[in-house]
Amino acid sequence: MAAAPAAAGSGAGRGRRAAATVAAWGGWGGRPRPGNILLQLRQGQLTGRGLARAVQFTETFLTERDKQSKWSGIPQLLLKLYATSHLHSDFVECQNILKEISPLLSMEAMAFVTEERKLTQETTYPNTYIFDLFGGVDLLVEILMRPTISIRGQKLKISDEMSKDCLSILYNTCVCTEGVTKRLAEKNDFVIFLFTLMTSKKTFLQTATLIEDILGVKKEMIRLDEVPNLSSLVSNFDQQQLANFCRILAVTISEMDTGNDDKHTLLAKNAQQKKSLSLGPSAAEINQAALLSIPGFVERLCKLATRKVSESTGTASFLQELEEWYTWLDNALVLDALMRVANEESEHNQASIVFPPPGASEENSPPHSSTRTQLPQSMKIMHEIMYKLEVLYVLCVLLMGRQRNQVHRMIAEFKLIPGLNNLFDKLIWRKHSASALVLHGHNQNCDCSPDITLKIQFLRLLQSFSDHHENKYLLLNNQELNELSAISLKANIPEVEAVLNTDRSLVCDGKRGLLTRLLQVMKKEPAESSFRFWQARAVESFLRGTTSYADQMFLLKRGLLEHILYCIVDSECKSRDVLQSYFDLLGELMKFNVDAFKRFNKYINTDAKFQVFLKQINSSLVDSNMLVRCVTLSLDRFENQVDMKVAEVLSECRLLAYISQVPTQMSFLFRLINIIHVQTLTQENVSCLNTSLVILMLARRKERLPLYLRLLQRMEHSKKYPGFLLNNFHNLLRFWQQHYLHKDKDSTCLENSSCISFSYWKETVSILLNPDRQSPSALVSYIEEPYMDIDRDFTEE
Repeated sequence: MAAAPAAAGSGAGRGRRAAATVAAWGGWGGRPRPGNILLQLRQGQLTGRGLARAVQFTETFLTERDKQSKWSGIPQLLLKLYATSHLHSDFVECQNILKEISPLLSMEAMAFVTEERKLTQETTYPNTYIFDLFGGVDLLVEILMRPTISIRGQKLKISDEMSKDCLSILYNTCVCTEGVTKRLAEKNDFVIFLFTLMTSKKTFLQTATLIEDILGVKKEMIRLDEVPNLSSLVSNFDQQQLANFCRILAVTISEMDTGNDDKHTLLAKNAQQKKSLSLGPSAAEINQAALLSIPGFVERLCKLATRKVSESTGTASFLQELEEWYTWLDNALVLDALMRVANEESEHNQASIVFPPPGASEENSPPHSSTRTQLPQSMKIMHEIMYKLEVLYVLCVLLMGRQRNQVHRMIAEFKLIPGLNNLFDKLIWRKHSASALVLHGHNQNCDCSPDITLKIQFLRLLQSFSDHHENKYLLLNNQELNELSAISLKANIPEVEAVLNTDRSLVCDGKRGLLTRLLQVMKKEPAESSFRFWQARAVESFLRGTTSYADQMFLLKRGLLEHILYCIVDSECKSRDVLQSYFDLLGELMKFNVDAFKRFNKYINTDAKFQVFLKQINSSLVDSNMLVRCVTLSLDRFENQVDMKVAEVLSECRLLAYISQVPTQMSFLFRLINIIHVQTLTQENVSCLNTSLVILMLARRKERLPLYLRLLQRMEHSKKYPGFLLNNFHNLLRFWQQHYLHKDKDSTCLENSSCISFSYWKETVSILLNPDRQSPSALVSYIEEPYMDIDRDFTEE
């Protein structure tokens, strides 16, 4: 997913399909023939001078050339359209001409999308290309925007039917002709105007689809606060329209280049953040604020997200929408899947489903059609899945935005989590047949499948909802909250304040809460499943923050640790992403928890198993370093406790014994520093730097920091590269100061994850960067003069 998170990202998908289809035409847009007329038109279109429209030719000339070139009469129709669309026209004849043009383009575009285009066009130049080349796109934009013009104080009006035809033709041209969408995107006044066309239900779907495509290629993000009467527009949408509108919102509230991608360097992100601070809020942030200011907006999204299939739109209105989809090529593949599923289930049930042809009304439908338009359950489910995908994406983005706490409060109040819990078995993680709900050209496990995408978007939402927020306890039901209290009571420790403060009227109902349901499906997930990564991330987010013994025990009692170890050791997982998520989760689950280490030792009960586990850890420290950090921190705490249970674990646990050895710690430390550099630091691997600092902070506590630095120096010399590691570490620590001491950086994550005060982090870094070569704890004391290279400029403009 991604873009944008990824999982909604439908606009990007259309962009890719459009690019693929343009390539499939064999590049017809490059060198037009016959003669030089088309070349002149293209040049005029690019330069704004010379020939650019059909109106610049005579009808006789166009008719003669059409006989040779087979332009399907499109230039002549455009000439008539221009003549009948002047300001004082009644537009009746204009609409008739549009009706002639529309099928010439729609048939071509349908073939374009459905990949049945090899022999569909006898003419040298596709109709959409000719339509655009002779000025058709610009003319339709002018016609659509006529209502913005006032004559004697009165604004012109055009019918919804005419607007619909114009939008249909524009979209078909965008699909088939390269560059049209980008040209429309440059017309900012037109893009803003399009939003006003969504006030009519008759033109809503066509308008929304065209806007989404345009925004997908627009270089600068549109600002929703510039849309006239935005609050009124959105408030008047019915639930079906609001769900479709979320497709547009997915583009307008996601940062165009968020910098949150793990592959973006922190140098680049920091530079971007400095630039953003001087420019003020981004367009995406402004758009998020604009939406949150609309009364009832989040509440309606929550209702859409939690609506059961039985509560969805009735059959008649859904059929009407499918009829619209039939003419809107963006949804052709979805419709293909819907129709195929319907046919399969119809044959199975020995029943038929009658879809009215485009343009047919309910009054003209066949006799007894009411008994033959009952949609199969799987089609209703598909309908809800497609809606919920978009809605969950928007909620997820809002949860990660600047107004996160406000969104959290509203989501809790409107019972999103209990609602999703009630849908978990029947919709989100339902069982389905191998043939159901898979898009044409894809398989069931493909990330493009609506079923797959819904699950991933759901898991991303849970991750965002739980991460470092006390509302995470809404994922439990009342009985499970009582269990947390009982765990704290038995361990003779204070109850977590957030548990005590949880509003019991807002938690999950039923026998199991959402977190427990997630654990159940997680343990049943096949080894090769793409969901493992997202499931582990969602559960880990529940544990993040200040370590809670009760939270850990709640998950340990449900066999989570054994499941993780099975996946790492016994299934010998090969996916780097899944391994990283499992190591991170295991670290949070075991940190400071004696019972977890006992369970670990009970499962990893042979040297052979332990060696497999170590092999997985050492295969990629970028993936496993968070576990190394958690075990190192736990060892330090256990060594300072006087308790028989702790002493027993210290003496028996293979993992603690392994980490306690200084050569092991030095091996980790050397490799952690060596695999990262300032220029390659990302959100994904910066944890290696912080883990190396944890090892040195704990050494400093024991007054062993000089020893560790001296050992690093020796390891450098043994590799025949004196100075290369410590110089690199010096640069990394200088960057650490710039990155973490910035006033906008939140240091609580480092404190909560390590239980080491941030002041101690800062002091340790300062001591290591001390320029005094006489200091036994300064890095420069261990870098020989000829190899000193600590003042390199690593800033990125």
